[in-house]
Amino acid sequence: MKDFLASLFPSPITRKGCPFVSFLLLVFMCGTIAGHGRIAHGAEGNGHPSVTDLSIEQLMEVEVATVYGASKFTQKVTEAPASVSIVSELDIKRYGYRNLADILRSVRGFFTFYDRAYAYIGTRGFSRPGDYNTRVLLLVDGHRINDNIYDTASIGNEFILDVDLIDRVEVIRGPGSSLYGNNAFFGVINVYTKKPGQYNGFEVSGEAASFDTYKQRATFGKKFAHGFEMLLSGTNYTSKGQSLYFQEYNSPATNNGRADSCDHEKSGSLFGNFKLADFTLEGAYVSREKGVPTGSYGTVFNDSHTRDTDVRGYLDLKYNRDIGKLTNVKARVFYDYYHFSGNYLFNYPPLTINKDDATGKWWGTDLQLTRTLFDRHKVIAGMEYQDNYLQKQRNYDQYPYAQYLINTGSSYIWAAHVQDQFTIADNLLLNAGVRYDYYKTFGSTTSPRIGLIYNPFEKTTVKLLYGQAFRAPNVYELYYSDGGTSQKANPDLKPETITTYEVVLEQYVKNYRFSASSYYYKIRDLITLQTDPSDGLLVFRNAGKTEAKGVELGAEAKWSNGMEGKASYALQQSTDMETGSMLANSPRHLAKLNLYTPLIQKKLSTGFELQYTSWRRTVQGGLRGRLCRGQSHPSQPGTDKGRRHLRKCI
Repeated sequence: MKDFLASLFPSPITRKGCPFVSFLLLVFMCGTIAGHGRIAHGAEGNGHPSVTDLSIEQLMEVEVATVYGASKFTQKVTEAPASVSIVSELDIKRYGYRNLADILRSVRGFFTFYDRAYAYIGTRGFSRPGDYNTRVLLLVDGHRINDNIYDTASIGNEFILDVDLIDRVEVIRGPGSSLYGNNAFFGVINVYTKKPGQYNGFEVSGEAASFDTYKQRATFGKKFAHGFEMLLSGTNYTSKGQSLYFQEYNSPATNNGRADSCDHEKSGSLFGNFKLADFTLEGAYVSREKGVPTGSYGTVFNDSHTRDTDVRGYLDLKYNRDIGKLTNVKARVFYDYYHFSGNYLFNYPPLTINKDDATGKWWGTDLQLTRTLFDRHKVIAGMEYQDNYLQKQRNYDQYPYAQYLINTGSSYIWAAHVQDQFTIADNLLLNAGVRYDYYKTFGSTTSPRIGLIYNPFEKTTVKLLYGQAFRAPNVYELYYSDGGTSQKANPDLKPETITTYEVVLEQYVKNYRFSASSYYYKIRDLITLQTDPSDGLLVFRNAGKTEAKGVELGAEAKWSNGMEGKASYALQQSTDMETGSMLANSPRHLAKLNLYTPLIQKKLSTGFELQYTSWRRTVQGGLRGRLCRGQSHPSQPGTDKGRRHLRKCI
């Protein structure tokens, strides 16, 4: 193992001083730590048996979990052309996850961080400071959540769905643009909601926590006669937040570094799902306001006027019908809305509120046909269209009034894709697909993917995977300009692209599941915020190249006494190809351990979770274990305008 790691990574990985890593590798190889992975994603209350209800014989033959999002049809995770993790409703309850960021933090190879305003995703050694989760595609019941201004995938309390309504989360690693197009760069996160039959009546819940934090939820779900189903849910959340200390502001002029009553947060969300025959109407809405206590962008420190507000909503009408046993037709029409409002108090002097707004409205439709041919081919073909009929950005000072930016535009996207899963032999699958996307802003791009899935033995799976994906430049990167104050537009941006190679091994041994994957990827035309030396203004350019390689190990199991456990370890290295230096905000080691055990039958249980993230480089080149706290900037007239691009990591 040491020789293998030494051949894959430079010497710092195999130096002495990493006993925790060695311990995890030993545990993985011995198979003594395990997890929940062999049971299907169904949970107690969903009509599936609890593991505590199974005999020891049944436990040894628990079914392999299934996944939908990897190929846009239901298949076993061992047949999916990707490395897949599934977090179930039971996992969410047992480990007390309170938002999507908590859930993703528990997943092998993922890490998240929080800057007192938003939560951010990192995976496979990549998380650029200032990125708004644009390189991961986030779906709810197949509906795209990334907005049409910043392409943000919101995972904190601004996420559009109450975590209590989640049935399961599919985390599908690797490039997914061959099916999903934009943002499916490092992977796809597909969140599935609970169905009306899982409630069959009213459910009311309330929560209270420190810092005057309260949450209330009311949900009604029911199956009626004649096949009609409905689910309605509303959630309200408030928190006074913490009083925080920042060493950077430790002076009498800034309250000796203490930010009091500035960390406040409130949100409200609604969700509805109505199903009749082959039609499903789904809608969701969330509004969240968050105080920003960090004094970022040079705002006045220790003042509660600085805050961010995010509003997101959608309506989605779906048609899903099986035609015989071999054909399925899916169609969808949707409408989406997004609004961001930043409220920032500056002292130029005089004191003034700077407003930074963005509004996006769009609608679209897609059609997909799935058909089995000659008993060996499962073919999917689809077309999509999205009309971004409003993409508006604005920045101005309230008093005295001064406008720095107003940009109103529109755009459209259309795409077509095809995929074939070919059963070459009983133990050999070939999954291949390609997608063509056309954007009004920059033109066309093509994204292929191919996977060879081989079962040399009944409970052993080997996957050889190759794929390409892209991330289109968003409206903010293309057109944000504040009149020559700090940033200018670049409408000539091209999409950034990634090429990934991966080998996956999955092994089932009775009630244990082991997984290992090794990957290599290269990113070209990376969209990077730079300073133009000719005028000193910030501008986004296709100026970066990155490569990375890594290994991810995981072990999961269930035992007959109801205990469950899982452990994972990720070893990763991401490099800037132009400078040869390690990427900022890229930890070398990630390790996680979860253990659940029932104490008194089904009435009392306990869940334990331990996570380790190694040190990361900052954008200034130092090493810190905690990133992206707010940092002060010079408060001068006409500076520090613009939506969050001046946030720095310290």
